[in-house]
Parts: sequence; structure tokens; C-alpha cells
Amino acid sequence: MDRPRTPVGPTSDQALDLPGAAALEPADVLRRLGSGAGGLSGAEAAARLISVGPNALRAHGVRARQVLARQLRSYLLLLLVAAAVVAAGVGDTTEAGIILAIVALSVGLGFVNEYRSEQAVEALHAQIRRHTVVQRDGRSQELDVTDLVPGDVVELRLGDVVPADLRLLEVSALECDESVLTGEAAAVTKDPGAGPGDSPLELPSCALMGTVVRSGSGVGVVVGTGARTEFGAIALRLGERHEQTAFQRGLTDFSRMLAGITVALAGSIFIVNAALGRSLLESSLFALAIAVGLTPQLLPAIVTVSLATGARRLAARQVVVKRLVCIEDLGNVDVLFTDKTGTLTEGRISFTNALDPAGGLLPAVLTLGLVCNEADPAATGAVGGNALDRALWDAPEAAHAGASDWQALARLPFDHQRQLASVLADGPHAERLLVTKGAPEAVLARCDSIPAGAQAVLDGLFANGERVVALATRTASGATGVAPADERGLELRGFLCFADPPKKDAAASLTRLAALGVDVKIVTGDNGRVAEKVCADLGMAVAGMLSGAELDAMDDDALEAALPHTTIFARVSPEQKSRVLEAQRRLGSTIGFLGDGVNDAIALHDADVGISVDTATDVAKDAADVVLLDKDLGILADGVSEGRRIFANTIKYVLMGTSSNFGNMFSAAGASFFLSFLPMLPSQILLNNLLYDVSELTIPTDEVDEELLARPSQWDVHFIRRFMAFFGPISSIYDFLTFGVMIWGFHAGPALFRSGWFVESLATQSLVIFVIRTRRVPFFRSRPSRPLLLTTLACAATGVAIPYSPLAHALGFRPLPLAFLAVLALMVVTYLGLVEAGKVVFFKQRRGGTPLAAAAPRQTRRVERLAAGWSSPRLSS
Repeated sequence: MDRPRTPVGPTSDQALDLPGAAALEPADVLRRLGSGAGGLSGAEAAARLISVGPNALRAHGVRARQVLARQLRSYLLLLLVAAAVVAAGVGDTTEAGIILAIVALSVGLGFVNEYRSEQAVEALHAQIRRHTVVQRDGRSQELDVTDLVPGDVVELRLGDVVPADLRLLEVSALECDESVLTGEAAAVTKDPGAGPGDSPLELPSCALMGTVVRSGSGVGVVVGTGARTEFGAIALRLGERHEQTAFQRGLTDFSRMLAGITVALAGSIFIVNAALGRSLLESSLFALAIAVGLTPQLLPAIVTVSLATGARRLAARQVVVKRLVCIEDLGNVDVLFTDKTGTLTEGRISFTNALDPAGGLLPAVLTLGLVCNEADPAATGAVGGNALDRALWDAPEAAHAGASDWQALARLPFDHQRQLASVLADGPHAERLLVTKGAPEAVLARCDSIPAGAQAVLDGLFANGERVVALATRTASGATGVAPADERGLELRGFLCFADPPKKDAAASLTRLAALGVDVKIVTGDNGRVAEKVCADLGMAVAGMLSGAELDAMDDDALEAALPHTTIFARVSPEQKSRVLEAQRRLGSTIGFLGDGVNDAIALHDADVGISVDTATDVAKDAADVVLLDKDLGILADGVSEGRRIFANTIKYVLMGTSSNFGNMFSAAGASFFLSFLPMLPSQILLNNLLYDVSELTIPTDEVDEELLARPSQWDVHFIRRFMAFFGPISSIYDFLTFGVMIWGFHAGPALFRSGWFVESLATQSLVIFVIRTRRVPFFRSRPSRPLLLTTLACAATGVAIPYSPLAHALGFRPLPLAFLAVLALMVVTYLGLVEAGKVVFFKQRRGGTPLAAAAPRQTRRVERLAAGWSSPRLSS
């Protein structure tokens, strides 16, 4: 067919909007788009791709401005900037400079680390592809969805994410889930002959980008791509906004709590100093320094560095996280639901035998399996269909099975409710048969009679761990179509058998997850005995098993009671998977779900962390938070450990910083009541915090005790407040001891007093990290990382050296008597011992953390996940 060369773009006369396309007959739509039933030519499609651009909502790529903007979204940084402005406004440029140095250090470190991590993750993201079956040059081809252009003819099958806005040309029982656009859960029946409905999105003759094929199949012509689709308009309005995760909500709650304490304490100090007759300028600068000193200034950088380091570690293991904070969410998982195919098994399904009902070899069963098949044979391997259909075509016996002698007249595609697929076909001897294949239980239930011994053969196959598809037929003389009601009165013809051996390393991965406190449960559409055999081969204990039919017989209370004693959920539908996850969540679990199939999409959306793989269906990849380029439970164990390690190290900084800072500022406030001078100048307080924070930048590299990785943790602002109130005063005890030593022991004036307290404060709050970083007693049973050890000791040494340096006079310091250094060593040793004893008392009183806010609304999360991934890797910048 000779097609016009006019490119189709938004200004082309051939361009169509959805309502316009829905109002036209299919033939008229094809004509307006310069296409035909055989699709476009390759040359024409290439020309149109240049004109309209890739079928992408936005380009994947790391944008420096966006990464930088994310570093500035912090209450703590805003507080620091405000403090710098105030300091500069009252003429204290030294203080303003130190504050701005802290801001620059925090933002700079966060930017560099996140940018590097985004680049590492982006390199992996570009490897993820979404494919669709398209008619090009008159034949079926599998293409990347970003290559679609208006006029392409696309095939839709069960589980596909509709890759563009389509005007449907033909359908077979096609239903689409359009909840991503409308919020309505009910699937929409599609009819190419129907016109537009009452609302803009009520278009039964069209399939819209981002919606999911719930059942049936169809063929449609592309009328809109990328941002010119209905889904594109919604996704672009959302922009880059994301709902906050539990980790982010906890961090926000902590920042707000700290801001409230800071304002209250700094305000009180200002009022007291002003009341004691000190100048308003001096009082305001001191209060400002107290406010800055209370804040863990580098917390945003510590969090970002930790997440970025984790992202790079996981990227090295071929893991794509759609957002950095997803890594921390992985650490909260304590129950993992997973299918067995490709997780516990190799995932390389191969056809083994075609058997008659008595268990004998019968090649004719393979022939019928190829006739009732939704995949298309191709020179490079079967295209479309499910893994079992493709395995039949890829079998060496398929080439000689004689499937080409049959002519298919009508098809009824597979769906997860019926668990069947059927075809009406004429055989080589002029007989017309209805051929049905599917789950053995479903097929046998539709047979008039079951041959003696067939059930025993089937039980033996299941016991050996083989995947089995049953096949049955009946004569259908005169029939012209096929409907679910026709799948009855069948005659069992035999069984198709497939092998998928257990993974060699799966047992070790299961052991690792168990050590992390993650309970692994199997959710499968396969027979339960097959799953049980795989678990037995891997040494995985099975507490119990429930089938989909048994789940339907249970109310919610009974299901919750059964969950702790159930390991395998077999022959379950997508809705049943979702119900199981909701019941598990009501028991207080944080749920991860690993799936790759069409029937996993709902569960992936409903899980706290959805995990899929690069070889998964498009709908599964779009629903997931994390995509594995290699389906391996060992990688998941790495992800769980990494998330918990990140959280543990973040909390180390928070607990140490808030308790030490609170103690020091409480001491400063107390000293101002009885001293005739400020106990430390504002610039000295800020320098103290700057040195201390620099020393703690290596916390993300620190080792984490195994016991802290054994279970998930969450933000608990009440716990942090208690920790700060308990350990802060211990720090203040030694501050007041220092005050007494300086005043009565060394008769110190302002400069010497400030020098002594500066050194003692920096030494104690830096070295206490070795005690606080672990719950082990004594603390030296847990070794810090070498970078943390070196930077912390360097910080304490720098603090001691500053009063003796050439900068001492400019900073308001003077050299300390050597006797003070001996007293300092004694105070540090006893301080660490007292904190160690306090740690024992405090953690004996510790109770569990508080739950955090609920997950984001399901529909919003789904649009965000789809929009984040529906992009063109070739546009990366």
C-alpha cells in the first residue's frame, strides 16, 4: 500500500484527537492517519518519529538544577540561612560567614553525592525497556514503546499497559482498567463500534495510554503519543511532585520538633540576657548562636550521603530504585510476598513432555497446545503471549508438530478468573474443534468425564514439581465464535508439562532474609503442591498452605488468624493477593511484594514496597518502586540491609547531635546567669559546631551492629526527645565541672574560660559518638569504620590545637595551661563511662516506636510510578 509521506504531528492535517477519532469509523481513522491494517512502513514510521518525537512523557536524565533544588528543601537549612541573614544584618560578618560555610558544606555534599547516585541509577534505568507488539511493514514486530508514532497499528493482550492513545479496530472480549485516569475500579468493556460517551474520557471505542488490559485482546491504531495523550496531560500536571515516604515524614516531624525547641530555648535566652542588662545586639547574637548550635546542621547532607551511598551500592548489584528514599523503605520490610517463578526457581521455563491422560507420550497434545496459543512464532523466538505459550513455540518439537495445518477462526483469550484460553479452529481433516487449555483444575471441572488414572497422573506431576497445563477439546460444527459459556462438555486430551528448576543460590538467600527478620511467603497462581515441592527442595519450612478457594471461604478475621501459620498461597487471583496483603498489614507488618506478572500488578500497587524485574510485564514494572535487573532474593537481602544501615547511621547522627548540642546550649544558657561575660562567643559556638559536623560526615560509612539490622526501625520523635532530655544533662554536668575548674582552679578570665570550654565541649561531644553509635556494652565491642575513627579523633585534636595556633587571638582564644589538658583527659574518660552507664539504664526503659502516617493514595501513587518510568532513555542528558 502506497502511503502519503506527510508527517503526523500536532499541527498536521492528519492529526486526530480522541473524541474525533472515536466519532469516526475505524477505516476512516486509518485513512486519515495514512495507515492500514498492516500498519506503517519502517521508513514512514521513522519520518513520523522525527516529526512528533518519542512516545515519552519526559526524558530520563539527571538534571543538576533539580538535584540542587532538592538539597534546599529543609527546615534546618532555612533556619541556618535566616540566622546568616540576621547576623549579617547586625554587622557580625564572621558569624554570618561561618553559618554560610555550614550551609555551603551541607548543600554541596548533598548535591555531589545525590548527583553521582542519580547518574549511577540513571545508567541502569536506561536499560529498562517497555515493549509492545506492532504491525510494521505488514508483519508483527516487538518494538520499544517510545518508538510508537500516530498511525502505528498495535496489538493489545492481557496485562499490557496501553502504550499510547488508540482508536480500536477490533477486539475480543477486551476490558481495560482505567482507574489510573478515572479512579473507577470497575473494568471498562471496549467496543470499536461505540461512539463517544457523555464525559471526555468515556470512550469505549478507544484504549487510553496508561490503562491496563484486564481481559481479552484487541488491535488499535495510535492517534496520540507522549504528552499529547490523556494520561500525559495528567502526568505532566503532577510534574515531579511525589508523596512523602514514611522516612521523609519522620524526618519532617523531627525537624519541626527541633525547630520548636530551638525557638523556645533561644527566645528564653535572649529574654534572660536582655533582662540582665546586656546589650540587645549582644543578646540577640548569643541567642542566634544558641539556635544554630542546637540544630544538627548537616542532617540533610548526612541523609543524602547515606541514601546516595546506598543507591550506588545497589546500582552495582543491578538494582534500579525509582527514588533514593525507596532504599530506606526496603529496610522497613518484615514480610516479603513473592511468586516462585524466577525467584525460587531459575525462571527459564522449558517444555518437557506432552502426555495423554494415562501418562503416555502423545505429540498431538503439543499440536493442540500450539493451536490454542497467544504467542506468535518468529525467527528470533516467540513474540507475545505468556511464558508457557512461548515455551511451546520454542520447543524443538514445535517445528514438526503440524500446527500450521490448523486455521484459527476465533479466540477467547486467557484471563485470571477463568484460568483458561480457548480457540475455535478448523483442523486438517475438516473437523471444527473448540480447543481449551489452562489450569488443570479449571479444565477438568469443564470436562464431562475424567479418564481413570488421569488424576493420579496429574498428582504425580505436581509432586515432582512440574508445571502442568491441561488441554481439552470438543467438536463445534457450525460454530463461528467462542464465549466463556462454550467452555463446557469438554473431553480431556492430555497434559503439557514444563520444567523450571530451583535456583542454586535461593536457599542461601532465604537464610539471609530469615536472619534479617523477613518472613518470606509464596504467592503463586500455580498449584500449591508444586510450590511446596520447590520449598522442600530449598529447605524452606512450610508452615501451612491456603488455596484461592479456601481464601474465599474465610472472613477477614479468619484470614488474619491464619496468616502467621501460612507460608504458601496457591491458585490465588489478583484480588485475593491484594486481600492477603491488606490482612497482613492489619497485623502491623511492613510489606514488600516481588512480582513480575500481569496478575501481580494490583499487589505491587498495594504493597508498601513494590519490587519487580526487568523481564516483567510492563504493568508490573510500572507498578513497582524498585526494579531488579536480575531477579535474585539475595539482592533483596542486600536492599533490606542497606535500608536498615542507612536508617541506623542517620539516627546515630541525630541522637548524638541533638543530645550533645542540647547539653552544650543548656550549659551556655545556665552559665549566662552567673557569669559577667558570655561563656562562649557566637562565632566560637558556630566554629565548634562546624568542626564537630565535619568530623561526623563519615557517619554514612560507619559499620552497623548486626542486632540493629535484625529488625526494621522507624522514626520516633518521642524517643529522640527522651534521648535528648536524658543524655543532654549528662553532657551539661561536665560542662559545669569545666566552668568550676576554669574559674576556681585556673582563675580564668573570659578568653581562657572560653578556650577551656571550647576544647572540652568539642572533645566530649565528638568522642561520645563511639558510645552512642552502638548499644553494645562496653562500647568497644563494636568497631567504628576507619573513616569515622580518624575524623573524630582529628576533630578532637584540632579543638585542642586551636588555642595554641596563630588563629587563637583572632578567634578570641588563648593557650591553655598543660594541667588543664590532664584534667580534660580525666573528664573525657569519666564522661564516656557515665554515658555508657546511662545507656544501659535508658535502653532498659525503651519501648517500641510509634507508627507513622499512612501510605499515599493508591491512584496518585500509580500515576506517579507510571509517569516516573514512561520516558525516553535516548533523551538522557
